[in-house]
Amino acid sequence: MKLIIQIPAKDEEEHLPVVLREIPRQIPGVDKVEILVIDDGSRDRTSEVAIAHGATHVVRHVSNKGLAAAFQTGIDAALRLGADIIVNTDADNQYPGDQIPALVAPIL
Repeated sequence: MKLIIQIPAKDEEEHLPVVLREIPRQIPGVDKVEILVIDDGSRDRTSEVAIAHGATHVVRHVSNKGLAAAFQTGIDAALRLGADIIVNTDADNQYPGDQIPALVAPIL
């Protein structure tokens, strides 16, 4: 079972390190956890920071397309990457990453 956690981000270089640090890399019942950051036309170093802090994959929009487009890009990429489960979270640390195991538990 492969879980991909997708994070749409625009100009979030400041918050991404904390968000990525809090995402669990191992979850009981999940064989592989990967992190996909969708950089929605950031003007800062969001993509570089994502890679430096453990994002498995980064997809970049050259210009800002909006949250809905970023989610769709992420879902399309996650499915191409073989995701069995896709979890969406925010790049501004609004949702605690340590709650992801409880979120996916009913699916497993």
